[in-house]
Amino acid sequence: MTNFAFLTPEWSMLFDAASKAESFANTDPRASCFYARRALEVAVAWLYTHDKTFKLPYQDNLSALIHEPTFRQNVGEALFTKTRFIKDLGNLAAHGVKKIAVTDALNATRELFHLCYWLARTYGRTSRPAPSLTFSLDLIPKPVTAAPPAKTLEQIQHLNDELHAKDKRLSDLLADKTALDEALQKLREEFAAAKKANSAQPDTHDYSEAETRRAFIDLMLKEAGWTLDPAKDHEVVVTGMPNNEGIGYVDYVLWADDGKPLALIEAKRTTKSPLEGEQQARLYADCLEKKHGRRPVIFLSNGYENWVWDDQSYPRRALQGFYKKAELELVIQRRTSRKKLAEAVIDAKIVERFYQTRAIRRVGETFEVDNQRKALLVMATGTGKTRTVIALADVLMRCNWAKRVLFLADRVALVNQAVGAFKTHLPDASPVNLVTDKYTEGRVFVSTYPTMMGLIDEAHDGVRRFGVGHFDLVVIDEAHRSVYRKYRAIFDYFDSMLVGLTATPKDDVDKDTYSLFDLEKGVPTDAYGLDEAVANSHLVPPEPISVPLKFQREGIRYDDLSEEEKERWDAVEWNEDGTMPTEVDTEAMNKWLFNIDTVDKALEVLMTRGQKVAGGDLLGKTIIFAKNNDHAEFITRRFDANYPHYKGHFARMVTYKTTYVQSLIDDFSKPEKMPHIAVSVDMLDTGIDVPEIVNLVFFKVVRSKTKFWQMVGRGTRLCPDLFGPGLDKKKFFIFDFLPEPGVLRRKPGLRRRLDHGTARDEALQGAAGNDRRAGSAFERRHRSA
Repeated sequence: MTNFAFLTPEWSMLFDAASKAESFANTDPRASCFYARRALEVAVAWLYTHDKTFKLPYQDNLSALIHEPTFRQNVGEALFTKTRFIKDLGNLAAHGVKKIAVTDALNATRELFHLCYWLARTYGRTSRPAPSLTFSLDLIPKPVTAAPPAKTLEQIQHLNDELHAKDKRLSDLLADKTALDEALQKLREEFAAAKKANSAQPDTHDYSEAETRRAFIDLMLKEAGWTLDPAKDHEVVVTGMPNNEGIGYVDYVLWADDGKPLALIEAKRTTKSPLEGEQQARLYADCLEKKHGRRPVIFLSNGYENWVWDDQSYPRRALQGFYKKAELELVIQRRTSRKKLAEAVIDAKIVERFYQTRAIRRVGETFEVDNQRKALLVMATGTGKTRTVIALADVLMRCNWAKRVLFLADRVALVNQAVGAFKTHLPDASPVNLVTDKYTEGRVFVSTYPTMMGLIDEAHDGVRRFGVGHFDLVVIDEAHRSVYRKYRAIFDYFDSMLVGLTATPKDDVDKDTYSLFDLEKGVPTDAYGLDEAVANSHLVPPEPISVPLKFQREGIRYDDLSEEEKERWDAVEWNEDGTMPTEVDTEAMNKWLFNIDTVDKALEVLMTRGQKVAGGDLLGKTIIFAKNNDHAEFITRRFDANYPHYKGHFARMVTYKTTYVQSLIDDFSKPEKMPHIAVSVDMLDTGIDVPEIVNLVFFKVVRSKTKFWQMVGRGTRLCPDLFGPGLDKKKFFIFDFLPEPGVLRRKPGLRRRLDHGTARDEALQGAAGNDRRAGSAFERRHRSA
């Protein structure tokens, strides 16, 4: 007999791993927890494959899949907690050297049972488990005297490698949902219908949430490094409570080495909000403080939700675990040792401009005076966002508000750039690049989002390296809605002060981003925009040059093509029936329009009208924003064909497919080195600091306002003596070859330049084969992006 018999009719692939978890629970707890996690992987992969409402996240590892918002919405908080519990115990079994207890294995098996019940109940077509079905310890095999020896950690790790080698990667299993085979599409429809019908019936199953609460709280404490003694740490008696007996029983107390309390945990039933225990916990804290002379930090939990309340500093707030001992000691020590941020001297060697120091002061006021823990800085690209946050980190560290800082960026190149800036301006903080040096210690850590997501789960002997209280400040470089949507788990996990940086004008920042920082839309903590920076001579302005090529504006009409172009058109197999259209729209055109004439004319306009250096003999540093890798390759080939005297060095592809791409970016960043034209797909859209850039070429549609302003920011930086002694960079050109609607026209301070740029381009339109009716294409693209 087995608890998982209900899986056999329709879920045999899940039954195999689940029954192994059950069979080993009493005899080999490490193997049991490993197979429980394995069963979880199978179940999660099935859900993402067969239910289109589960949206694939940025990575295909288990942690990313279960933290994806649509997974959480579909399964609910209770089952989400169970999946985390199984995952964490499975990680401990596969990677930790500490002994796995039988109780852990039984708990993992029980939670797996409830998850499997939910899946079978929700998606079962012909066989659903009975609502009265319960998990029974009596069905788990008992130890026998001749039982085989338990598997060692090394054997478990070897088994883990074997299983994953046999498997297709989850990314293969979770194939592109637009390319489904007919059989899978039919299955999806069947399971969707079953889900709809089954969900219409109330779920009366007992998910054993009281047991889950205690087990999950204990696991979170283990992950924070707490080894508890039930006699000393559980149900701790306190006196002085306002009841008839005058005593109370604290669910958990976490003690310091000096015998004084650091924190208490008030645990409520899962059916109740943990906040219902707030007053009770505060009274317990009063009793412990009166007896020991130290007020403990208060944690409130029901297993699913956790809250922390240091009522000497901040209001209560949600978090996803418990602090380690050293982190709690620091919280209590800071009650008396923190210095006033308003009185701190800002290091003028790091920042010297008025708006940078103003931003630091306003963040300080937010943290110190307003008792808020989140701030959003809107600063135009090139105004020193990174330097500003380095100086802020310096102030917080010197004033004992922050011990460790995490700086998050979306690309490796930006991480490298930020690490370099921290090493230059704050070397004593020992900056660590977590992308390349995952196990180095320091006070400032810089990482990409996916790297940090992977490291959150990393543990040694079951203790997480990065606990919820590890960082005191987390900085989000270019904070916007899509980052929060993809990587929300990071921001939910770390209980830190949060500072977001964005170059998007404050009126264009979306409402969701302001909500992330608990701010009213349009009212960031501080703002210093492009118009103001240009007026103060801290940045140079763009001069848009609208050159809408006819083919891209109108699509392609056969009758308008040259004889040579008609021959190429005729050679294309357009339709299955062999017929050719007389006209294609812009989207369909992209299948064919890597048009030699179009690209050659665009490059001719750039080479003749772009800003030049070296006495006017050499095109200045230029970025061409291409649509995709093939487009970038095509543009580069056409440049080499038209300008062979540069021997292939002047224009180079800078894409994710370019090998040793960082060395190429480094060369582009040096004024004296080739290339002078970087044909980029995404890699140079954001964060790259090359003051010598004087030409930007938009050869792709940009829908996102956030991304658009980042791209424009590549050209805004000052560059003294660029054109010779005393001849500074005063502006940069934007060549617009795609007349799609967008945002630039909304900037009142730039409107006159836009109109001027359009007017002066009238002379170019004939040479480039342009449509004189276009007006300002750049204006239209960026008005509606």
